[in-house]
Amino acid sequence: MPLLHFHVIKGRKPEELRLLLDTTHEAMLEAFKVPERDRYQIVSEHDPAHMVIEDTGLDIPRTDKVVLLQVTSRPRSKEQIAEFYKLLAKKLEARCGLAPSDLMVSIVQNADEHWSFGLGRAQFLTGEL
Repeated sequence: MPLLHFHVIKGRKPEELRLLLDTTHEAMLEAFKVPERDRYQIVSEHDPAHMVIEDTGLDIPRTDKVVLLQVTSRPRSKEQIAEFYKLLAKKLEARCGLAPSDLMVSIVQNADEHWSFGLGRAQFLTGEL
């Protein structure tokens, strides 16, 4: 159950955002082997002055198309995470024209008790999931 929060600079068309979300979901399905309907995505659009995404001294050029993706997920293996980064960059470049240098991803892992999908229950703990 990854929760994906996309941070982008304002100005993308709705169809561009949808393609970004759909493409990311495809990479998530492939790398993390989540169910097809395991899809929770949020987009926050920011004024250019409200996003400063530098390169940590790695000389990675950024443009106004930069995407910062925050992923909250149950634990994944290092191999799955590395595969997700690789697939995501490749797919977003091919389908959305997003340069790999304009993609930054942060994954935060948590445990089953940290999720409730509604109804006031922790479905991973109750056995519903």
